Amino acid sequence: MLQITIPATELWDEKNEVFIYTKAQTLQLEHSLVSLSKWEMHWHKPFLSKVQKTPEEIVDYIKCMTITQNVNPDVYNYLSIENLDLINKYIDNPMTATTFKKDPNEKRNNDIITAEIIYYWMTALNIPLECQKWHINKLLTLIRVCNIKNSPKKKKSREQVLRENAALNAARRKKH
Repeated sequence: MLQITIPATELWDEKNEVFIYTKAQTLQLEHSLVSLSKWEMHWHKPFLSKVQKTPEEIVDYIKCMTITQNVNPDVYNYLSIENLDLINKYIDNPMTATTFKKDPNEKRNNDIITAEIIYYWMTALNIPLECQKWHINKLLTLIRVCNIKNSPKKKKSREQVLRENAALNAARRKKH
């Protein structure tokens, strides 16, 4: 969960020719499957895509991430650059120590990933529904780990077996 404070602001209303004063507002945000699902329900397109999002879509996603109750919708108009930087860093954070080796033989998956696909993966892998509130990167890492652990061992190529045997034989010869 990320907690940000939108600072108090003084603005000029040109239409009414008066100053507008806003109070500081603290928001609690979660980048989770729940947030993703809410956003996709509104925009009818996948959030986890490489397509650039409009400023309106970005602000709406921040609204979907908000778990603070009874927030004035105008507050989102006063997000500072620092607020947006913090939110982007939070969204990009892997939230785990787990890393994966790059497999040059691994096929690039160009499937469209939506909230429903992730819910399907959770169901198929028996991941509890409570995990939908986890940071989405942590959840996707868990799904990937489950897939790796559940997949059958890959057979070694003939060349790989020969190399490993040659290395073992060389080590044994050196020992004796």
